[in-house]
Amino acid sequence: MAYNIHVNGVLHCRVRYSQLLGLHEQLRKEYGANVLPAFPPKKLFSLTPAEVEQRREQLEKYMQAVRQDPLLGSSETFNSFLRRAQQETQQVPTEEVSLEVLLSNGQKVLVNVLTSDQTEDVLEAVAAKLDLPDDLIGYFSLFLVREKEDGAFSFVRKLQEFELPYVSVASLRSQEYKIMLRKSYWDSAYDDDVMENRVGLNLLYAQTVSDIERGWILVTKEQHRQLKSLQEKVSKKEFLRLAQTLRHYGYLRFDACVADFPEKDCPVVVSAGNSELSLQLRLPGQQLREGSFRVTRMRCWRVTSSVPLPSGGTSSPGRGRGEVRLELAFEYLMSKDRLQWVTITSPQAIMMSICLQSMVDELMVKKSGGSIRKMLRRRVGGTLRRSDSQQAVKSPPLLESPDTSRESMVKLSSKLSAVSLRGIGTPSTDASASDVHGNFAFEGIGDEDL
Repeated sequence: MAYNIHVNGVLHCRVRYSQLLGLHEQLRKEYGANVLPAFPPKKLFSLTPAEVEQRREQLEKYMQAVRQDPLLGSSETFNSFLRRAQQETQQVPTEEVSLEVLLSNGQKVLVNVLTSDQTEDVLEAVAAKLDLPDDLIGYFSLFLVREKEDGAFSFVRKLQEFELPYVSVASLRSQEYKIMLRKSYWDSAYDDDVMENRVGLNLLYAQTVSDIERGWILVTKEQHRQLKSLQEKVSKKEFLRLAQTLRHYGYLRFDACVADFPEKDCPVVVSAGNSELSLQLRLPGQQLREGSFRVTRMRCWRVTSSVPLPSGGTSSPGRGRGEVRLELAFEYLMSKDRLQWVTITSPQAIMMSICLQSMVDELMVKKSGGSIRKMLRRRVGGTLRRSDSQQAVKSPPLLESPDTSRESMVKLSSKLSAVSLRGIGTPSTDASASDVHGNFAFEGIGDEDL
């Protein structure tokens, strides 16, 4: 029996029970049996279908528990296991390659890396090529993007510490997928740190110019005239200072999608930034309206996936499924005593969820009086540290029962996304507590915020 580990809906690696058992034993040696969750035991005889399903559930709970543990989930042992498994699954030999990384303005940066280099290694290689100082590397991240027919880019996900960027892109087997460098923080106050350096200033400037050109930042005619004048004078700092005052500065915009607010099946464009989700919609008469949802008023959120069942309403082995539909739903404090669920249906729902979580991370660090530098990636004794809020958030995996008409294989764990799988046409139920991302920034809401 083999298990497919998926990351944000994409196959990451394929592992067998014996490999997962080996990971468990290695973690036990390093951290002790008392720290680890229960691992499903070996069986002497072949498993019955019921036992296969039971083991699937047990492995799901195990991987979920390890990932959520602040010590185990951020350990090099756990992350290196996933990286090795990814390389082995995709059958990519370790060798030196040239990897193309895009800047926000479309400029290409070629770096020489190993196919086995992790995300942090590639990020550092890009920084070295650009001459970006080490203390500013953590202000930027690598993102997997998809180039659309019109030349615009759609953000798929932020590359994580457990994956190999070259293998992640190569495994998609499509030229439309690229890696892009972009700033990784939301609070524009941190721009000051980056702007002190020439390379950091140039990166911020290029990103902002690009965001304005693609319409992500909302600009009036007069503001556009002022910005154009500063561009002609090459007054980059002054340009950025003016841009910081504009609506949607530093936001990430998603592809057009559908929401159930203010009414069902409402076409919207979602943007994330400045501790909020913004929904732009066009009303009858072509009037453009915008609704903003502050992350501090979101009690919790969840991502769910659904697939249409074949005609007849039942699924059977070997019969195909339709395209998976992803939804982001968040419970929002509309008024002092009224909570309401808002649902966004989008293929980028998981990326939206990741953006929400990273905004919460920043808010929690700021609330505790900490520095963003402490929240950024730092290696200490071989361990990649994570912020407190990241440690606390629950991210249940997605497992799928095996298709008996194919090789014995089970889908195991979408490590970063809270996804539950159900068929459309079956009675829907509220997600369980384990499906929901609790928002620790919600606790800080006061009456003055309402």
